[in-house]
Amino acid sequence: MRIALYQPDQAGNVGAILRLAACLGTPVDIIEPCGFAWSDRALKRAGMDYTAIANLTRHEDWSGFERQASGRLALLTTKGGTLLRDAAFERDDILLFGSESTGVSSEVHDRAALRVRIPQVEGTRSLNIAIAAGIALAEALRQTGGWGE
Repeated sequence: MRIALYQPDQAGNVGAILRLAACLGTPVDIIEPCGFAWSDRALKRAGMDYTAIANLTRHEDWSGFERQASGRLALLTTKGGTLLRDAAFERDDILLFGSESTGVSSEVHDRAALRVRIPQVEGTRSLNIAIAAGIALAEALRQTGGWGE
């Protein structure tokens, strides 16, 4: 199981996701360009000292990521046709999250084998990406027996 962030905009969200991933032993891929300087204070503040221990790989662009990606791409999107409760995750899935402002390109959307939506009450647009990553990762780990002790 991995988390991949496609062109993230918000350093604080990336820091929070790196902290989540470090605590749960989940590798993270950052697909650049990012909408912030990597040394941004918000990244360090949200990630605390966990950013140093996170299993992180940065990719120059989508094609660089795609060349090395192994496993099924499961895109978390508000346009997903599969509700989270109905998604069947696999151990080698890559949970892919788009940028906070624009999501993913149509090319990336079409590449995903699974498009998952976290159900929300009517009238709400979207969850914070770090919250969505926590919810989706928890369910994927639960299904695949990936929770540690």
